[in-house]
Amino acid sequence: IYEIVANSVDEALAGRCDHITVTVFPDQSVRVEDNGIGIPVGIHPQMGIPTIEVVHTQLHAGGKFGGGAYSISGGLHGVGASVVNALSEWMDVVVNRGGNSYQIRFERGETVKPLEIIGQTAKTGTITTFKPDPEIFPDVEIDFNLLLTRYREMAFLNSEVAITLVDKRVEPQEVKKLHYEGGIISFVEYLNRNKTVLHKTPIYFFGEQDDVFVEVAIQYNDTYVENVYTYANNIATIEGGSHLTGFRSAVTKTVNDYARKYNFLKEKDKNLQGEDIREGMCAIVSVKIPDPQFEGQTKTRLGNAEVRTVTEAVAGEEFAAFLEENPAVARTIMTKCISASQAREAARKARDMTRRKSALESNALPGKLSDCQEKDPTHCEIFIVEGDSAGGTAKGGRERKYQAILPLWGKMLNVEKARIDRVLENEKLMPIVLALGAGLGSELDISKLRYHKVIIMADADVDGSHIRTLLLTFFFRYMRPLIDNGHIYIACPPLYRLYQGDKNFYAYEEGDVEKIKTENGWTDPKIQRFKGLGEMNADQLWDTTMNPETRRLKRVDLHDALQADETFTLLMGDRVDPRRDFISQNARLATVNN
Repeated sequence: IYEIVANSVDEALAGRCDHITVTVFPDQSVRVEDNGIGIPVGIHPQMGIPTIEVVHTQLHAGGKFGGGAYSISGGLHGVGASVVNALSEWMDVVVNRGGNSYQIRFERGETVKPLEIIGQTAKTGTITTFKPDPEIFPDVEIDFNLLLTRYREMAFLNSEVAITLVDKRVEPQEVKKLHYEGGIISFVEYLNRNKTVLHKTPIYFFGEQDDVFVEVAIQYNDTYVENVYTYANNIATIEGGSHLTGFRSAVTKTVNDYARKYNFLKEKDKNLQGEDIREGMCAIVSVKIPDPQFEGQTKTRLGNAEVRTVTEAVAGEEFAAFLEENPAVARTIMTKCISASQAREAARKARDMTRRKSALESNALPGKLSDCQEKDPTHCEIFIVEGDSAGGTAKGGRERKYQAILPLWGKMLNVEKARIDRVLENEKLMPIVLALGAGLGSELDISKLRYHKVIIMADADVDGSHIRTLLLTFFFRYMRPLIDNGHIYIACPPLYRLYQGDKNFYAYEEGDVEKIKTENGWTDPKIQRFKGLGEMNADQLWDTTMNPETRRLKRVDLHDALQADETFTLLMGDRVDPRRDFISQNARLATVNN
């Protein structure tokens, strides 16, 4: 779907298309329709067959190759329609062009119905309908919410394009119309909608040099984290790259220059660091370039060196002009940055004090940690357990060769509402940092991680869910590389034990109880409800939750950083109304335990 829509977006980037519709049908087939100029239907000079057939059957035959029809394009892998065609049970393409409607049909990549004129029309554009091949994808279920997230982002980045998503698998059909005339200004406002912003109107500027177009929107909020999202030709560059480097460099220099010029920083004061200036910053940096050089096949980092130079020049000049012209907003930003700098200094002092007490930089480990014997981190796992009682049971049930246990005690901190200096003082979080050995925040070094599986093991009730959420918020905000590299896991303890005679089964979900009874022909088995980890003995905890052969683990993956940030802000932030709305909308999904 992404590949076919990318072709339509390329039409939009070339100024030839302003509406795209994506429809998902009950049989999981998909139709992508645009009002561009239509794929060329003339005979290809080298191949001797219609160009549309070449595009759908030959690799690297699209107009974007060799500087053809598109000066800017964003197709993900440069394989596009031909690979989608090869992976489809069938594909039907209708082109409206030059007063005629043309149709061609393929099955599993082969042409089965040659190009023919099927009528006359005044419209232009391309309609591609295809169905994933069940022999290759046996269980296809298209995620409409994933499409919605992706194309909402696309609509923000291309204010001139309206994107309509239609899901015909539900009754009544779901229709989402995405069109944001404010472009990336609207994008930043959308991202900050559940946060308290420090200036009402986002800062917006753009510029172009040497065929590199740079567009930036910035709005500060009162949180303590940086959220800067970068794009190149509409592709999310998750790992950043030259445009992000140029933007950060420009913003750091501009803010320091302004702070010196207007005495927010005195002569004796040190310069503000980049992390101080980006605390609470929500920004979109979007560049459009003729020849993007992406590092890695999935294009997650932009490599063009010239883009750094242009982004730095545009952002530096335009941001400086904005601060000069808007002294009230500038003062608010300076105050926020200086406050962040002071907090960073307080955190440094707290770190130094902790280190002097033989913590972060020594081999000292938390007193309640029951470490494992294995020293190779790739073979080691640590269970973070709430409470001494459950911790004691876990210690008794573990395989001490490679399993470590860290019981948590004391008051848990909601880091969504706290800076790093308070994290360093927290009696519940610091033992985790010390045990893992990799540091935290900007100083985190994942190569020093002592355990490659970090497993959160909490009760299977509301309190346990709260602890898990607080810990995940901490890992997301201050130890994010652990999530990015797949080191964080959630243990899944059972809810019930069902037994009759010498048979014994565990139910991990509410629905499992009836399933187990039916499968065993039981009408009245004995049922033990586990309200907490401490209600299991060591053998039960090992069998159900800790034994790699029988346990269930959920790895915490980050598919969408934007969505994750939004959810953590919503659930753990200060604003009550958005959280109440979220709970109201999702209450029907909750399982309530009496």
